[in-house]
Amino acid sequence: MASKGQKFKKLDPEAKKEILKKYFDGDVGPTSLGEMYDVSVGTVKNLIRKTKKGADVTIDHRKGGSGRPKTKSLTLEDYKERYEILKKYRAFLEARQGKK
Repeated sequence: MASKGQKFKKLDPEAKKEILKKYFDGDVGPTSLGEMYDVSVGTVKNLIRKTKKGADVTIDHRKGGSGRPKTKSLTLEDYKERYEILKKYRAFLEARQGKK
């Protein structure tokens, strides 16, 4: 688990290609590759595993699209509908509070 404020080392696509080439050529194992490129052995093993599954590890799939998807632009009718729902909910809460 990551520690608070921990910085992660990012490998550029060229370094990833070099690591994978050396591994699949049979020259070096994951532990030695991790030491050579100053990354964890787990990172090297993940690159190897993803490559064997057919994923392109040189592309960073995390860029953009993170977080909640943006909604379409709302029209005036959408805002009016939301306002009516909020009014009904407020009245419900006030009635509920009055019963107590």
